[in-house]
Amino acid sequence: MRLQFFKYQGTGNDFVMIDNRNNLVSKNDTKLIERLCDRKFGIGADGLILLENAEVEGDDFKMVYFNADGNESSMCGNGGRCLVAFAKFLGIIEEKANFTAIDGAHKASIGNDGIVNLQMQDVSNIYQAGNIAFLDTGSPHHIVFTENVKEMDVKEEGSAIRYSSDYKEKGTNVNFVEKTEQDDTFIVRTYERGVEDETLACGTGVTAVAIAAFNSHRTKANEVKLKVPGGDLSVSFKADGENYTDVWLKGPAKLVFKGEIEC
Repeated sequence: MRLQFFKYQGTGNDFVMIDNRNNLVSKNDTKLIERLCDRKFGIGADGLILLENAEVEGDDFKMVYFNADGNESSMCGNGGRCLVAFAKFLGIIEEKANFTAIDGAHKASIGNDGIVNLQMQDVSNIYQAGNIAFLDTGSPHHIVFTENVKEMDVKEEGSAIRYSSDYKEKGTNVNFVEKTEQDDTFIVRTYERGVEDETLACGTGVTAVAIAAFNSHRTKANEVKLKVPGGDLSVSFKADGENYTDVWLKGPAKLVFKGEIEC
């Protein structure tokens, strides 16, 4: 079978996109998905996303996300933004979208400049202790506020936390964060489970960082700028105590190339 695919990236977080409205790809074919994401023997990506027919009234499409290891995973914020751009490319939407992912319903908008605004889930139940935080923004995130982030070995240090006894079998994503001289700006590097390495950006990760920074009084801004290795993102929200609503992730999403692969 020859399979048509599209490669998208959002601040360096890259994804294989497949229009699966005709069910060409089985969601149970873990080996195929892993091979497509393999950077040596496949297309190469941090994850694979299937765009499928909507199952919820009022939705434009459904999002099914897989990590590079071939396993279906929790929500991916940058992947969701890229999927909105893909849906526009396919003519499914124009400027606004409604879709459902594994963590529930999402709204989004996309401009002619390729900037995608994606509404994330409301957030509560934030654990905070000193320079450590943990919260779930559609995916679980351990956050370490530290210094000299650019000098860190993110793969080694992130892996140690991801596989620690604190998180047991499920593991967690790990974010290392440094505040800049600007009150509303933070540098973020992320170790992603499923990829088992550092990625150039993580949407749910920067969302978690923005909320944790505000929650711990490291910033007074409710629109936070995040500098990741792949570029710049921003997160805005409304805060009521430790409840965060109207959470939006904003950044670019771009088509890199399209092609066909023999499966």
